[in-house]
Amino acid sequence: MTVQTPTPFPQPASPDHTVAFDKRELGVILTLYGQMVAAGEWRDYGMSFLREVAVFSVFRRAAEHPLYRIEKRPKLRNRQGQYSVIGMDGQILKRGHDLRTVLRVLERKLIRPVE
Repeated sequence: MTVQTPTPFPQPASPDHTVAFDKRELGVILTLYGQMVAAGEWRDYGMSFLREVAVFSVFRRAAEHPLYRIEKRPKLRNRQGQYSVIGMDGQILKRGHDLRTVLRVLERKLIRPVE
């Protein structure tokens, strides 16, 4: 009688290394998004998860270029920070290590002077 050893499940040759926002990060971003939608500033969003960057794009209308892009680039974690907010023209508005701090540049647009 021969004893057979169980065959392990095959492992993927190279795991897919896509960058994504975790649950906490998405919670922070979607809280700001909800406030801006309630204020009538933003109307739509899109997310992209690529090899080196995760992008949360914000739109005023669905058929136009994004007003802002919130990006996460883990490779910049030890340099200027992995989070950044980029404007419609491609200019980096704020970059840093803490997502909440970086998003404050967009929260200022929510505060309007009282007439």
